[in-house]
Amino acid sequence: MTRTHVRPARRRGAGVPVALLLPAVLGLVFLVLPLVGLLARTPWATLPQRLAAPGVLTALRLSLLTATLATLLCLLLGVPLAWLLARVEFPGRRLVRALVTVPLVLPPVVGGVALLLVFGRRGLLGGWLDATFGITLPFTTAGVVLAEAFVAMPFLVIAVEGALRGADGRYEEAAATLGAGRWTTFTHVTLPLVAPGLAAGAVLCWARALGEFGATITFAGNYPGRTQTMPLAVYLALETDVQAAVVLSLVLLTVSVVILAGLRDRWITSP
Repeated sequence: MTRTHVRPARRRGAGVPVALLLPAVLGLVFLVLPLVGLLARTPWATLPQRLAAPGVLTALRLSLLTATLATLLCLLLGVPLAWLLARVEFPGRRLVRALVTVPLVLPPVVGGVALLLVFGRRGLLGGWLDATFGITLPFTTAGVVLAEAFVAMPFLVIAVEGALRGADGRYEEAAATLGAGRWTTFTHVTLPLVAPGLAAGAVLCWARALGEFGATITFAGNYPGRTQTMPLAVYLALETDVQAAVVLSLVLLTVSVVILAGLRDRWITSP
């Protein structure tokens, strides 16, 4: 009788090479240290008065509203686009995928200029929208939503496309075999299968929209109560009152962390 030697499973985290551990710790410190600096410079004694200052709640409310609307717009347009890229073979698909990811690497200011050239009053579509329907997008709240959706949609498309590629297609084939149409299969089988990826993409999309700055200030301007979101308010406060900028940054950081952490625990974490 021969003995089979079974090697004990290596404990997770045990024996981590120093060559990997050291840069990992430095990377974590690099990411966390600016946040620690922000907390250290926060004027905690006058925080309630500064939070109650005119403009703070208005900018926060506008940021949450526009980021949410931009995410809904991205869901409406981005999910079908992700499905097309993941499930349909067509000429030029690689080029389409590359174009979808362009806003990820495009400087946001350039994105704002591009939006102006298309949706501005003298733009390719903006002039027609203004003359035909009386719709003006630049320097309006709708312009903020458009700018945020432009820079945030790639996060949603990439996440949903990856989830669609990883989903088990046998369930969709079984639904089709039972007589379900393409739309019924998509809404009742495909979407539930990719729900975690869809939630992750929506969260990333919302977070990116919440922090958008360059395209927004270029395309929508910086008008308090109409287009001034929290990042723009921080930029304006830096020129006059650094402590006010720190408080606004702290509010933005707190809202982002709380909502991202809550959504992650509920929707993203795999069992």
